[in-house]
Amino acid sequence: MLPELSREEILRYSRHLLIPEVGLEGQKKLKNSSALIIGTGGLGSPVALYLAAAGVGRIGLVDYDVVESSNLQRQVIHGTSSIGKLKVESAKSKIKDLNPATQVEVYNEAFTSANALHIAKDYDIILDGTDNFPTRYLTNDVAVMLGKPNVYASIFRFDGQVSVFYAKEGPCYRCLFPEPPPPGLVPSCAEGGVLGVLPGTIGTLQATEALKILLGIGEPLIGKLLLYNALDMSFDFVKLKKNPNCRVCGANADIKELIDYEKFCGVPSHDHEDAATDSVLDISALDLKQRLTLDPKLILLDVREPHELAISAIPNAINIPLGQLASRLAELNTADDMVVFCKSGTRSMRAIELLSSAGFKKIKNLKGGINAWAKEVDSNLPVY
Repeated sequence: MLPELSREEILRYSRHLLIPEVGLEGQKKLKNSSALIIGTGGLGSPVALYLAAAGVGRIGLVDYDVVESSNLQRQVIHGTSSIGKLKVESAKSKIKDLNPATQVEVYNEAFTSANALHIAKDYDIILDGTDNFPTRYLTNDVAVMLGKPNVYASIFRFDGQVSVFYAKEGPCYRCLFPEPPPPGLVPSCAEGGVLGVLPGTIGTLQATEALKILLGIGEPLIGKLLLYNALDMSFDFVKLKKNPNCRVCGANADIKELIDYEKFCGVPSHDHEDAATDSVLDISALDLKQRLTLDPKLILLDVREPHELAISAIPNAINIPLGQLASRLAELNTADDMVVFCKSGTRSMRAIELLSSAGFKKIKNLKGGINAWAKEVDSNLPVY
């Protein structure tokens, strides 16, 4: 028996009630439905806001981060007054202001193999708003094992993707990507950037797919991958087929329980660029400052992109972008002492791996990158 709508709810959702495909019964379905949103960042913001506005009765929010100033360019569910607060609490506050009737459950924790099935089991649908491969594969496998639709999306710079992976009716994420890409091959938004409005476009499409599924209307993107490019405002579609040999949803699937997804993907499950680095190779900004005083011949190698130099730069550093480093090794000397840096420390560690394999031994990684230098050594430089 579906719950009845109050007089206030009938007024609030009147524009829905006028749509034959939704109507009173459809709105009751939404009130009785639930959605779990993994991540309350760029994608999670519009997803959460529009599902709450549409009248979805119960929304779960999973995130373990706090709101930072750099989030606000795209994560519109948060505001300046929320900086430093838990993202799940900031998002909950905004949702409750938008629709007090929506029940919001928050999980201020990482979505992991240990807790994912327990968190997701009581929701009708899962929406993937993450920016890392371990959580993406985990979310897919949880959805398959629980028999729930997984509304997937990804964003980078000007490009976005959306699909619905629902193993009962079509392919899952592993059917499309059986194995993750090599670590470091696909940059995150923290490394490569993203147009602020892009997650709004893609997240709203995610919310649309979720509402269609919850209402049982239209044709969800099951077996289709939507590709969007903001620069030329193009939408393309790729047909997807179920892989009969898929290790998770295939007839002879051999993955029956959740695995170690960080080990599987070879990268940590977080959305930040400042990954944990090898402490043996790290040098702090303050120690680097001292070394430069004692050794003026120390080479500084900046592996950021040229356009980042306009934001901040360390004097006398050599700039060779990470993507060009392999072809420009001849410009460097293996005999030199060298400190490699980027924005926050991730790209520079990948550069050090490449340099080490090419015979460079006297190399260090500036822990925290040029942002750490700006915070600890040169306050005239901006942090970005």
